[in-house]
Amino acid sequence: MQLSKRLQAIADMIRPCAVLADVGTDHGYIPIYAVEQQIAKKAIAMDINQGPLWRAASHIAGHGLEAYIETRCCDGVSALEPGEADCVVIAGMGGGLMQKIMTEGEAVLSGVKELILQPQSEIGRFRRFLGDRNYAIQQEDMIFEDGKFYPMMRVVRGKMEMTDPIYQEYGELLLKDKNPVLRMYLEKSEKTCQAILKRLYENGRDDSDARVTELKEEMQNISSARKYYEV
Repeated sequence: MQLSKRLQAIADMIRPCAVLADVGTDHGYIPIYAVEQQIAKKAIAMDINQGPLWRAASHIAGHGLEAYIETRCCDGVSALEPGEADCVVIAGMGGGLMQKIMTEGEAVLSGVKELILQPQSEIGRFRRFLGDRNYAIQQEDMIFEDGKFYPMMRVVRGKMEMTDPIYQEYGELLLKDKNPVLRMYLEKSEKTCQAILKRLYENGRDDSDARVTELKEEMQNISSARKYYEV
């Protein structure tokens, strides 16, 4: 199976496991790939909507994997039993929704060895949530595809200390690895902030304006993050 750049990066984070659970599976591509590549012996493809599950089931059958991958219609991990999966993938949804799924599924996820997570919004807040919930980020990546940036991470149970404030916003491992896609993101974000600031000043806003202050703080964080690429 040929995966998109984003899905391939997610799949590359999955370590060999007995059972993989994919939350919000959509077309079922991740479970199919993981089983075909013998990364997972079995998989459970889950989605809150029946339509995507029908598509996933069709793809699973097309690859002859009905005996290895099952589909379940459920909200989050509500249809997953404690201890049933070694690895859980939650990808392609907003950070706030992912927090909700992980909070409501705490009893199930507490026994999972690792989670592969790809939040599409509120990334800094999501990293803080992970730390508060005693998750530690073991691996991070960021992909640029079709004009969008996609951060992703592999997490396990453990303590995580963010010694630099910008680690929460941009990712300690991404910064220390000088991730080239994060660098692109920082450069784009800086230009966006500068353009917005310029428009605000032209419209009569000054440094006392709340939005101006917010943008300046963001630019300062970007500047601090970019210093990692200068070492």
